[in-house]
Amino acid sequence: MCESVITVENLSKRYLIGHQATQNHRYRYLALRDVIVREVRNFSRKSFDALSGRRTIQSDRIEEFWALKDINFDIKQGEVIGVIGRNGAGKSTLLKVLSRITEPTTGRVTLRGRVASLLEVGTGFHPELTGRENIFLNGAVLGMTRKEIRRRFDEIVAFAEVEKFLDTPVKRYSSGMYVRLAFAVAAHLEPEILVIDEVLAVGDTEFQKKCLGKMSEVARGGRTVLFVSHNHGAVRNLCSHGIVMHDGRASPKYDIATALAKYSAESRSFLSSSWMRPQSMAKPPVRFETIDARVDGPQPNLKLRCCVSIMSERSTKPYLIAVNVLDPTFAVVMQALPNTEAFIEATPGLRHVELLIELPPLVPGNYSLDLWIGPHHQATYDYLRQAVTVQVSEDPCPGRTFPHRAENGFIAAKSTVVVQPPPKSRKALETSVSAYQAGEAVAE
Repeated sequence: MCESVITVENLSKRYLIGHQATQNHRYRYLALRDVIVREVRNFSRKSFDALSGRRTIQSDRIEEFWALKDINFDIKQGEVIGVIGRNGAGKSTLLKVLSRITEPTTGRVTLRGRVASLLEVGTGFHPELTGRENIFLNGAVLGMTRKEIRRRFDEIVAFAEVEKFLDTPVKRYSSGMYVRLAFAVAAHLEPEILVIDEVLAVGDTEFQKKCLGKMSEVARGGRTVLFVSHNHGAVRNLCSHGIVMHDGRASPKYDIATALAKYSAESRSFLSSSWMRPQSMAKPPVRFETIDARVDGPQPNLKLRCCVSIMSERSTKPYLIAVNVLDPTFAVVMQALPNTEAFIEATPGLRHVELLIELPPLVPGNYSLDLWIGPHHQATYDYLRQAVTVQVSEDPCPGRTFPHRAENGFIAAKSTVVVQPPPKSRKALETSVSAYQAGEAVAE
């Protein structure tokens, strides 16, 4: 049985947030009496904070904010955990507490092993030191000996691809170079626990691919990885389990498919199959006013029907409507873009348009829609992200001996199998293989 390397018990983190007092809109001025009372109250509070050793906050009103609240989980050695949730859910705060950058208000965290953290660009780097010096500094912080760091030094430099700037102070590095070197140090100095926040988004595509490959290698080596990312494709491919965070609280540890499904269900609770433009939302000259969407027909002949109302304030260039279909992890599955003959004349007034889109055989689940409107390849009039959601309930492959699940993708493509009779001899097998390969070459 694998030993637990991270144990979190009743973990909570509280911050004090200051607010400046605002003048009541019913009065044209703030009375001197009110100013004196406010300043006396603030002086008393700040004096008490100073005497009690609390941090003094320059503000008129203090509010308690619990970034983390009563979190409990247990992570085994070698597990790769994805921490997912909306912005502000508490993911980064949790990683900072686990990395011992921030102290918890209540609760306890038990770590069994060295922790390497990559929470933001240049974490743990001294800007005045060179890249070479920071490699040795980070290794020393992790408890590595100078001999151990030298043994991995060439691998770190080769992975980061910053040989030319190795003896340059890191304060002169670009954000991409920072991330390259910081990740290379964190991943190669053999920590038992590797904690990574969304910083990989700073790197280029090729480097992100290298990082994901390296994290997979680290996980296969028996080390533990905590990975925060909004790239659900990377989370699904890399992580074995997931924790969903919402308003500072953490779910139990699920397998990664279940965690992503629960996060998607939580996010989609704010969506519906109908949308109407809020009064507070920006109103471009040509814009969507209402949207209604539904899926019609049996599998595998599904059709997406979207009825939209478009308001044009003035005559503009003819426009097109494009629709992106997003899977339950919010990755784009397909785009429907009409041909140029489908241009719509933008005359002033309200216009109703019905879109009928043929869908591929989709796995059951909730799918959201992005809608775009604009002249072809020239400009964008209006763009709505995840405006509405539609549901697919039927299985795309009825009669299968096992269900088609999201782990195998969201589109179930048709395929044909032709079974040839077995060859009578090895020579016949080689001849048939050669003929097949020749056929592929001709087809290509």
